[in-house]
Amino acid sequence: MSGEAAVAQAFVEARRAGTPLSSYPGTPPTSLAGAYAVQDHAIGLRGGVVAGWKVGRVPAPFLEQLGVPRLAGPIFSDQIQIAGDSPAALPVIDGGFAAVEAEYLLRIGRAPVSGTTRLSLEEALELVDAVHVGFEIASSPYAGINTDGPLVTISDFGNHNALVIGAPVPDWCSRAFEDWTVSTEVDGDCVGTASARTMLDGPFGAVAFLVESLGARGRTLEPGQWISSGAVTGVHQVAVGARVAARFGELRVSGTIEAAARQESMSETKHGERTG
Repeated sequence: MSGEAAVAQAFVEARRAGTPLSSYPGTPPTSLAGAYAVQDHAIGLRGGVVAGWKVGRVPAPFLEQLGVPRLAGPIFSDQIQIAGDSPAALPVIDGGFAAVEAEYLLRIGRAPVSGTTRLSLEEALELVDAVHVGFEIASSPYAGINTDGPLVTISDFGNHNALVIGAPVPDWCSRAFEDWTVSTEVDGDCVGTASARTMLDGPFGAVAFLVESLGARGRTLEPGQWISSGAVTGVHQVAVGARVAARFGELRVSGTIEAAARQESMSETKHGERTG
């Protein structure tokens, strides 16, 4: 087994068990190609339908080193829930890294033309057929996933763990929602306020980035997939039991942070056995 595959397996197993990792499980990647190679191994090991992609900012100190402003990670269909009248249950790996991010969620209506490697914001907008408000829950078994830099973040599914889809944004094609005030609360305290105008080139810039990034990996955006376009007010660390809420203009989404449930390990799935 290669080093990349071994790291991927360690992350997948830790996520399935819902247990933290005290250190990075192997040699950290030193390039974008290496980081996404770990992620691709992990996508294959985990299994399931990739129903979308999360996008995050690359911190300023790493921009020159990596040459890209954003990073990406997969969103699986079983990680998506639709917000209802009651607060959503937001799973994190207890003892690892856990954060809530208020984000605009874009649904892809049509795939980019085959061979497309770059898009303008206007062309990116044309691929989208809906925009909603919601939460991305960033969580990893490894508590140092963000402090160790974006290559480490990429290697563990981009630090994604759950997506909550809230209310639809009306008249989203006008892009007026990018001026809405967005605020995030944790246990009743406001922890961040901003608008999408502060987000690099905005939510549709995340779509344009993904077309190029996924194309380099032999992947593409597909109709029906969701794009979690980036934290509007910031990445706000939380603990199990925290109550969180976000307002996007007049729209609201809320939830409670819970410890992720244990799932079957790869060996249990393979042999049809359960050990606990």
